[in-house]
Amino acid sequence: MTRAPVAGDVIGVGPAASIQFGGRRSLRFRVIAVDSRPTYYGFAWITGYVVDRHGAAEDKREIYVQVAGLVLLRPAPRSRRRIT
Repeated sequence: MTRAPVAGDVIGVGPAASIQFGGRRSLRFRVIAVDSRPTYYGFAWITGYVVDRHGAAEDKREIYVQVAGLVLLRPAPRSRRRIT
């Protein structure tokens, strides 16, 4: 992923993001928050929901991953606010 994830993104988390998500342990993850506290360079604590292939939330988790190893599956929806 070329940018840090933001709330609303759906990301793919696999072994490139963390060794613990290799093989059948990879997951689809809908981001609800990214911790702003400093970590090792290129890593982040992300809170969100593990989602099934239909986008339904299955489990809430907090994961520690290497941002460059994440795959953006669906970007967060853009705001529909209109400025008048």
